[in-house]
Amino acid sequence: MLKSFLGFDLVQNQSQKKKERKKSSPFACTFARIILGILAGVVVLCLPLSAFGIDGLTIVEKRVIALFFFAAIMWITEGIPSWSTSVAIVVILLFITSDNSLSFVVHKDNPLFGTLISSRKIMACFADPIIMLFIGGFILALAATKAGLDIKLAKILLKPFGTRSENVLLGFILVTGLFSMFLSNTATAAMMLTFLTPVLRSLPANGRGKMALAMAIPVGANLGGIATPIGTPPNAIALKFLNDPEGMNLGITFGDWMMLMLPFTIVLLFISWFVLKGVFPFTQKKIELKIEQEHEQTLERWQEITVYVTFALTVLLWMTDQWTGVDSNVVAMLPVGVFCVTGIVNRYDLSEINWSVLWMVAGGFALGVALQDSGLAKHLVESIPFNQWPPVLMIVGSGLVCYLLANFISHTATANLLLPILALAGMSAASHLAPYGGVSTMLIGVALGSSLAMILPISTPPNALAHATGYIEQKDMIKVGIIMGAIGLVLGYTMLIFAGKSGLI
Repeated sequence: MLKSFLGFDLVQNQSQKKKERKKSSPFACTFARIILGILAGVVVLCLPLSAFGIDGLTIVEKRVIALFFFAAIMWITEGIPSWSTSVAIVVILLFITSDNSLSFVVHKDNPLFGTLISSRKIMACFADPIIMLFIGGFILALAATKAGLDIKLAKILLKPFGTRSENVLLGFILVTGLFSMFLSNTATAAMMLTFLTPVLRSLPANGRGKMALAMAIPVGANLGGIATPIGTPPNAIALKFLNDPEGMNLGITFGDWMMLMLPFTIVLLFISWFVLKGVFPFTQKKIELKIEQEHEQTLERWQEITVYVTFALTVLLWMTDQWTGVDSNVVAMLPVGVFCVTGIVNRYDLSEINWSVLWMVAGGFALGVALQDSGLAKHLVESIPFNQWPPVLMIVGSGLVCYLLANFISHTATANLLLPILALAGMSAASHLAPYGGVSTMLIGVALGSSLAMILPISTPPNALAHATGYIEQKDMIKVGIIMGAIGLVLGYTMLIFAGKSGLI
């Protein structure tokens, strides 16, 4: 996150506290988590091929399964940072399953050895078009921050909500949701909490309204990310598998996603307003907002105008990609080119890009490549009767599993674990799922389930930042998280199945 971004100090403080907690944790616990992950992979690796019950399974495929178990344990326990696990996945795949593997682990004379994976394909995961989409989004956010566009927009957008407490609450929910559609959820939450902190201090000590306002930020940030493919990494990961030319190749565009998910997101944001003001009623009826620019702008006037125009044009092209014929991944390169050529974003700014998120997503893509190119996907489809499972169980059950898991581990890690397998299951049972909207319903539902997972401070960075204010107790966060999760999942699957049956997805 850009150091000049309003609210950077909140993220830095939270990050420092997290580091201190990890340092205070006994070394033996961290070591045990790492050993557990390694042991899981080694045990699977040592099992005979017949133990898996998969016809035609090869040694290379068994190595992919072992790596999947290793990744699952490491992502769940966080023995090492999640992005480090993703990088480890790519490296291990290259050395033991690729056509550039170590010579002593390759046994081509063994008829059960299997097919090696192209090392070029594995490494290309770091430059997948979806990764480019994220880079474009990050660059856009960097430039918007340098131009002060975010703060100017916040002032303009919050002004119409006046001073009535309940209306101010709605304003923070909607504006936070809007920003999180295009900016990092963490950065959005930090900025909005910075605006909100003076207000929280001015409210009555015994009032519950301040809890509603503090909760409005993580709720708005988590829900807002649902609306666009770049709003949160699980959305982009789902879109990657849905549009994969070698897979489903459904051609779902940025605009298609928004036409379906934006109205749904707006409905959820309004529902969250009713929930928050009902659970945490205000005792003070009026609130005065004062939003000030804390940092001097470093851009010249012509550069600021360039940012405004490029931001608007990029968003417009994203929303109309089905009509312009230029897909969203290519559109994402427009701000990269414009801002780098004009000097709005320089080489020092590039270090502020959240590379750990990009690397983490790339690790999930590499697992997907390994499943397909090793032949494991084909053998799983032949051995597991996905099309005999109840379609509703496959669709709704996958979202519930994602929701439950994402409340305790990274949303991106959850998507990386589930989506490659579910994409495989969906393709093999496409006709079986068709009456309920098909594979799209299932994969988009998984992305939706991850965004709705917000019952704990550890569930998402926005939750952690809001909890760190001291105005929210964990029991209150759990209450709101469960209510919004239940409402969101019921409405979400109703909407997705209806859209699928209507041919909207």
